[in-house]
This record gives sequence, C-alpha cells and structure tokens, in this order.
Amino acid sequence: MATPLTGILNIDKPAGITSHDVINRVRRVAQMRRVGHAGTLDPLATGVLLVCLGRATRLVEYLTGQPKTYEAVIRMGQTTDTYDAEGTITAEHSIAFTEADLAPALTQFRGEIEQVPPMYSAVKQDGQPLYKLARQGKEVARPSRRVTIYELGILDWQPPLLSLRITCSKGTYIRSLAHDLGEVLGCGGHIAALRRTAVGSFTLDTAVSLDDLTPDNLGNYLLPMDTAVSHLPRLDLPELDANRLLMGQTVFRQPEQPMAELVRAYGTDGRFIGIVRGKEAVWQAHKMFP
Repeated sequence: MATPLTGILNIDKPAGITSHDVINRVRRVAQMRRVGHAGTLDPLATGVLLVCLGRATRLVEYLTGQPKTYEAVIRMGQTTDTYDAEGTITAEHSIAFTEADLAPALTQFRGEIEQVPPMYSAVKQDGQPLYKLARQGKEVARPSRRVTIYELGILDWQPPLLSLRITCSKGTYIRSLAHDLGEVLGCGGHIAALRRTAVGSFTLDTAVSLDDLTPDNLGNYLLPMDTAVSHLPRLDLPELDANRLLMGQTVFRQPEQPMAELVRAYGTDGRFIGIVRGKEAVWQAHKMFP
C-alpha cells in the first residue's frame, strides 16, 4: 500500500476560479480527500495559495497566520457592490486628487487599523455568511476588525489605475482597503486586479502552476510539512526526550534550548516530530506527529 502523501504545495492560483476549485483539482490529481488550503483568494485574485495534503492539514493555522504580500491594482473613480471589478458599479466620480495627495492618504492605512469586512465576504453574522445576505440585496452593519498593514507603497499611478504593494496581517481585506482609500480620496475605488506574491517565506518564485500538476509529478513539488512552521525556533531533542513528548509526557527544559513558547521539535535522526510548548521548566507536547 502506497504511503499517503503529506506536505505543502505552493500553488500559483490562476484567475477565474475559487480557492475551493483549486482544492478539488489537487484532490483529483493526488487521489486523496485530505486536502486543505491556507488563506482564501477571491476568484479575481491570482498568486500564492498554500495547499496542505495529508497530515500537513493539521498545520494550516500556522500558515494562515503568516503575513501576506500583494500587488493590487485599484481602479479609482468607481465603486462597486463587491469592492472589486466582478461587482456592479454603484457610483462614479471624477478623480480630483493629485499624486501629492496619495502619500498622506496612504499614511492613514499603515500600522494597526480598524477595517470593516465587505458585504460580499465569507464573514458570518448570526451564523449566516455575509455574501448570502448581499445576494438577497440586504446590507447589515458589520463590526470592524483590527488588522495590521506592515507595508503600503505605490508601485505605479496611471490614472485611473493605482498600483500598490501591500504586506498585511491575517484577516485583512484588500478589497476593503481599496474601497476605504477611494472614500478618503473622495472618488471611490475598487480592486481591478490582485496578485498575492508571498505568504510568509513562500513566494511566487517557488510556486507551481496548477496546470503543471500531474499524478506523476505532484510529489516533486511537495514541500516537507515542517516548512509550515519554519518561522518557529528549532528544538533538537535526544531520542529519549523525543519519545516521551510523542507519548504526551513532559520533559525538562535545558538552559541551552530556545526560550520560546512554541518551537518545532526534531528527533536525533533530524525527523520533525511536532510542535512543542515551553511552560516554565518543561516542554509539553502541543501538536505531535508520531
């Protein structure tokens, strides 16, 4: 019996399909059901979509929490109901701002900001996804959420198209950012094109096209599952301690070991055994892979 596939695919998602469509395609190619993605991309968006196979699906949360980088093209002077080019135009205004007005406007969106999710989103309100209410023509008040914009810079300004580079935290809606920037500049705006260029250390440079994946070559593109937690400090353990942690027991923390709350742990053979939590003078099993 073949060993089930386990690992992470860095896929360059094409435009025009959903993230779930990508999962379905990978399931067919891999001939397995246990497949999940880390961080949804809208159908209009392209770029890095991380897909976990097999036991690596248990590490999705560590990928979704990574900073994400985008290149966005905003069509200024128009607003749409979806905040992107796939929606219906709801208003049009002339563009009265100058290039000099862009810098102070963008300053308002750097750092920690409050952001209201768009109506056309999967955020749930009273158990109902907002997009279902939006399709019924309903608009409801949405609580804002705190997100962080680490980087926000101008790539190009060719009226009416403004190209930006954005690095942001989990939960940030680039469509909301485009809409809100349009409001600040007094003319409205929506996403015309969006490309995710990085999720944490995963970049487009190492992404594979969905069309290039076949049952014969898929294993060649699979990254080891510990790459999902490569941002955590590494902890190398003697065999006895590794086995104890794999059995759910605690082991004593040594002075030369990392002083971090969470670490990625390895046995003496260099094999990734899981995520371990540091608590006072001991290590505790957190998410192990026997």
